[in-house]
Amino acid sequence: MVARAARAADLADLDGAVSDCFACPRLVAWREEVARVKRAAFRDQDYWGRPVPGLGPPDARIAILGLAPAAHGGNRTGRIFTGDRSGDVLFAALHRAGLANQPTSVSADDGLTLRDTRIFAAVRCAPPDNKPTPAERDTCAPWLHREVELIRPTLRVVVALGAFAWAAWWPVLRQVYGQRPPTPRPVFGHGAHWSGESVPALLGCYHVSQQNTFTGRLTPAMLDDVFTRAKDLAGVD
Repeated sequence: MVARAARAADLADLDGAVSDCFACPRLVAWREEVARVKRAAFRDQDYWGRPVPGLGPPDARIAILGLAPAAHGGNRTGRIFTGDRSGDVLFAALHRAGLANQPTSVSADDGLTLRDTRIFAAVRCAPPDNKPTPAERDTCAPWLHREVELIRPTLRVVVALGAFAWAAWWPVLRQVYGQRPPTPRPVFGHGAHWSGESVPALLGCYHVSQQNTFTGRLTPAMLDDVFTRAKDLAGVD
């Protein structure tokens, strides 16, 4: 898989390779079981049931790094953060920030486009209980590293959604930018900000999960603040 990721000439090539990955047996079994059994509300739909590639233009200045696709969201629709409540919150915020052309993301063919922003996940398959193992994270890392490498010329800011994504960013510094990660690692928190020399700034944001948005731990105003800061740091109008 490392070789397949490295051979990807552009994002379209990478997205195709990601979608055809079978590297993690537990994740393959789970994503396919979910696609076969389905949720009752979606029983008439054909599930994607494969790894979910990134979304957004190749000249993105802002990257949003998530944990993994949702079992009945991206794993169903084939597009990251699409078709679930987390996506409803995220894309509404991106639309308010002027980074998405519409506030909803319901299917892969709904006309959504992103401006100056690329979204991808640390783990590309839906994991049981939304909890990939460290080994699965590390196995999937070459896809993340190559994706960042491909958008590196324009990338200025990374927004990490949650502590898992925050931790997944540090190996990217070594693999893509040839820089030693900071020691000790900066602590994740909502609004946390780390900057290094000649690398993208890193912003922390609570994950847009229902656990956070339904309880008020993450509010629309908090998301707006993060994306305003991201735009400022990236030089996006």
